[in-house]
Amino acid sequence: MNYTKCWLEYPRICDETGKTLTAACLLTGTVAWRAVEELRLGLEGLYGLTLETTAEQTADITLDCDPRMHPEGYNIRVYQGRCTIVSGGERGALYGAFALLRQLQMEQCAWEELTWEGKGRPANPMRVLNHWDDLDGSIERGYAGQSFFFRDNEVLVNDRTVAYARLAASVGVNCVVLNNVNVRGAANQLISRRYYEPLREIQKILASYGITMYLCVNFAAPMELGGLDSADPCDDRVLQWWKDKASEVWGSLPGLGGFMVKADSEGQPGPSAYGRTHADGANLLGEAVAPYGGKVIWRCFVYNCQQDWRDTKTDRAKAGYDFFAPLDGKFRDNVVLQIKNGPMDFQVREPVSPLFGGLKHTNMMLEVQVAQEYTGQQRHVCYLIPWFRQVLNQDMHCCEGPSTVADLVSGRSYGNTCCGMAAVANTGDDPNWTGHDLAAANLYGFGRLAYDTTLTGEEIAKEWLRLTFGKTPLVEETLLHILMASWPVYESYTAPLGIGWMVNPNHHYGPNVDGYEYARWGTYHRADHKGLGVDRTSSGTGYCSQYTPELAAEYENLETCPDELALFFHHLDYTYRLKSGKTVLQHIYDTHFDGAEQAAAFLTLVEGLEPLLPQPVYQRLHERFRHQKEHSCEWRDVINTYFFRKSGIPDAQGRTIYP
Repeated sequence: MNYTKCWLEYPRICDETGKTLTAACLLTGTVAWRAVEELRLGLEGLYGLTLETTAEQTADITLDCDPRMHPEGYNIRVYQGRCTIVSGGERGALYGAFALLRQLQMEQCAWEELTWEGKGRPANPMRVLNHWDDLDGSIERGYAGQSFFFRDNEVLVNDRTVAYARLAASVGVNCVVLNNVNVRGAANQLISRRYYEPLREIQKILASYGITMYLCVNFAAPMELGGLDSADPCDDRVLQWWKDKASEVWGSLPGLGGFMVKADSEGQPGPSAYGRTHADGANLLGEAVAPYGGKVIWRCFVYNCQQDWRDTKTDRAKAGYDFFAPLDGKFRDNVVLQIKNGPMDFQVREPVSPLFGGLKHTNMMLEVQVAQEYTGQQRHVCYLIPWFRQVLNQDMHCCEGPSTVADLVSGRSYGNTCCGMAAVANTGDDPNWTGHDLAAANLYGFGRLAYDTTLTGEEIAKEWLRLTFGKTPLVEETLLHILMASWPVYESYTAPLGIGWMVNPNHHYGPNVDGYEYARWGTYHRADHKGLGVDRTSSGTGYCSQYTPELAAEYENLETCPDELALFFHHLDYTYRLKSGKTVLQHIYDTHFDGAEQAAAFLTLVEGLEPLLPQPVYQRLHERFRHQKEHSCEWRDVINTYFFRKSGIPDAQGRTIYP
């Protein structure tokens, strides 16, 4: 098998070579014909069938249009070798084609034997992959090789661009942001004539798969590119510059989705330099791009990155809400705020950001990270879809109707249409795309979950395994077990009870309990000889009060605060007994020993699959799991030793902790 095609390999189910099927496409446009082409590739791969197009109404496969349906939705009926895919538009036809091929592989039956009726309708209007690719070819927080979009300050367009578009479209992704949110150097010129021609080629490829292209821009572009002495959003010269630039950009890249902006964050310029608000800054760009149907995605990852660790009241977790909640209702209709799932920064465990409950009159989008910056960097397996599922299920108790995060970001709660889900992508130019062969499950899973938020992590994992590895029961059962256990296992041997961080500064890989404890980033655990954790109750930083009353009360009270978030919200003595009956310190000891033991078991399980996997795949997996086994022991020993030395309290089970 060619695993570089990930889940679009279409491995043979049964051989019907020599037989021909016909397909009639009653929709017009490039995306519809991509759907036909995908069906041709899939049926040839799965069965050896040849698919020919026809205008006859008696075709074996008919792609029809029903304008009453959602343009990205589909209905499929397959009976006695005849199939009809009805959609509300071209994208729906493409998603329907992928859904049919997915079902054939799940059923593992002959074409004539499949009887199935399936429906699909996107839960989220915008389903976005954010690429943090730089023009020199590097990827910020990238763990799967170099960029396949950029190299040496040039834009790349090749077969891999097409392969990527297929992968993204197959799981329902409909928006792609090409470049890093930290716009610097040559990336400033992506909105200049230097790059329009190759960008137009990428845009054409993406558009043919129903994907809208976006670009990250520098808020200070009027100064960087235009020679102005200011980027003040209330300066008429600045507004005119952006209007002129938007006219130029859309004149060269018609159909561009819009701009993404990271402003006033981690050194990036923004409106605060001029005493203006984020609404002022976002609306400036929103006005400029509105005539072309453009949108502005404005990231809410804004906080004071010059914090004094001696200050125990300033709380980085509060920053997003403090900046943006007071501006609710002040953003243009074509501006969407992109909010990280938690208030900190993609930690292995965080509460859901209170901004989701605080914004009632503003477009918003959930941002997650499938690039595993703090969850193993694609060297440890960490299947994140169950975590994203929990985030979506969180009820924010913020309105009379449905108020889960899934309801809020889909637009169901307040009737918004400029909203959805975004993920920081985990792809690179490695042969298997994601560095770790099992990390592709996160890429696949994000797209499937963003399109259909009713799916469970297990359902998605089963799909991905069948599509990627074919029907080999032991492989499926073993890897499913590893995937579903992987997030709790990774959490258990890294940072405990929601406290987060404890990583080496800058590159964020490996244990370093005090790595950020005295730094300017606001990422503290406050450990002393008695206990650890950050008091975020009313007697501490007051962060709990940013939630609606029901959630605030739950987190404020230790009796109702979930154990897994106990240290995020409370400073606890090492001897405090959790709901499990264990003390905080014994929980730390036990989970770190157990986690390392389970990581070692993963390696043993993978070794049992050697005869069943292609050697290149097995060798890559074996190397990753061997590293994870060794590295989990490093985490175990560093964390346990640190807290033993802090507290002087031994492990109740007498296991080896280094004095």
